[in-house]
Amino acid sequence: MNTKLIAKNPTAYHNYQIEDKIETGIVLSGTEIKSIRAGKVNLKDCYAYIKKSEVFICGMHISPYEHGNIFNKNPLRDRKLLLHKKEIAKLIGFTKQKGYSLVPISIYFKGSFVKIELGIGKGKKLYDKRQDLAKKDAQKQMAIHLKNKQY
Repeated sequence: MNTKLIAKNPTAYHNYQIEDKIETGIVLSGTEIKSIRAGKVNLKDCYAYIKKSEVFICGMHISPYEHGNIFNKNPLRDRKLLLHKKEIAKLIGFTKQKGYSLVPISIYFKGSFVKIELGIGKGKKLYDKRQDLAKKDAQKQMAIHLKNKQY
């Protein structure tokens, strides 16, 4: 199936060391789908949590559909994610450990369905973030130097 990226979480890889990824479905209303097709979704400060053996995503902003009138939902409401029981049990096991969180990485269309890539991430310390930035900067400088070098 063809996939079309809608939005990415810009801070997911900066704030977390992603150890595993899972593809999930999401329960949405009709006006939310129309708004997502228009690209009006933001994953910046969202996270996922488990409540009563169900997984929910919190803080994902889907702008109200302009022509939706009374059918529009709250843009920041919690939305249910669709997973199998074994996958939920695996996520529960990870989140019980100290330092692990469920972080949405991206949202995309897979065929006609909206999917969310959920990452199991361990929070980075400040010095880890600095080290990653320094490493990224060094690679950038090497690439520029190699590009400018004449043979």
